[in-house]
Amino acid sequence: MSGSPTASCRRSNKGGYSVSSDPSVVLSVNRLKKKIKDKLIIKGVSFDVRRGEIFGFLGPNGSGKTTTIRMLVGLIKPTEGSITLGGHDITKKPTEALRHVGCIVENPELYSYLTGWENLEHFARMIPGVTVERIREVTGIVGLDQRIFDKVRTYSLGMRQRLGIAQALLGNPSLLILDEPTNGLDPQGIKEMRDFIRKLASEGLSLFVSSHLLSEIQQLCDRVAIISHGSVIAVGAVDELLRQSGSTVKWSVEPYERARELLSQSEEVQLLKTVEAGSEPGMENESGGRSVAVQMDQELIPEWNERLVAAGIRVYGIQIVNPTLEELFLRVTEGEKIE
Repeated sequence: MSGSPTASCRRSNKGGYSVSSDPSVVLSVNRLKKKIKDKLIIKGVSFDVRRGEIFGFLGPNGSGKTTTIRMLVGLIKPTEGSITLGGHDITKKPTEALRHVGCIVENPELYSYLTGWENLEHFARMIPGVTVERIREVTGIVGLDQRIFDKVRTYSLGMRQRLGIAQALLGNPSLLILDEPTNGLDPQGIKEMRDFIRKLASEGLSLFVSSHLLSEIQQLCDRVAIISHGSVIAVGAVDELLRQSGSTVKWSVEPYERARELLSQSEEVQLLKTVEAGSEPGMENESGGRSVAVQMDQELIPEWNERLVAAGIRVYGIQIVNPTLEELFLRVTEGEKIE
């Protein structure tokens, strides 16, 4: 995975998020709004994407995710706000701005009766300055050297995805937008696509990845924006967002009742649920006792271990369970279903 910068988005006075003025920003979205038939679909969305990072975009069905992506690539115009690509406002200078972006929205549009090479030649004619050398270069980048002269109808889904990415890279963009890049792929294809995306980012390309696979976003992305009801409600480094949402600490103890009573007396600790010993790997203890699950700052664990032992409580194990991106997603969207 490419280097993960610290999350820099901050709440602004008028709501939403302020966007970094860092010169390394490739895409800057500021207070973006879209009204369709007098209904406000996108409500002041703001985020930025930096050079060489993999940025995830998550949202439940109807959240405004697809509408936002269509504005990013110039398919529809925003009602308010701005989109800046490579330093150019997409509304004021669309040609200059869109020169910096390549995209695959939904499935790549390919001609199955042509070879991979012929497809790239066809699309290259629409982009000024694309040479045969560039076609050969992107073919190598996506690893289709051995099959580029075969008919596309003989390609696997993963190969078609790679050819679509090659097409998007023809203009040498600084940002690549991928909408559901692993959709329909088998586990091996998903792993290969994940590795390929990381490789592109390691070479300095910025990637904006929309996906409904929360586990994939957690494994793949440096930063993520979560959109719900047309508003970005969380944005930042994946690890930082998870850390801010709090960890669960499970204390395998005996006697259970005394430990629970002691922990409940502190405002620093939030009691959660009771877990029977043996119900989860690594939580068994010899006495057949139970575990007390709490939410607390990990830095308090050594202090509380001493307190429990001093109170005559036997501590058989301490397990830290970090939240998943799915749990964070459900929490910040109040249980909405993702696409």
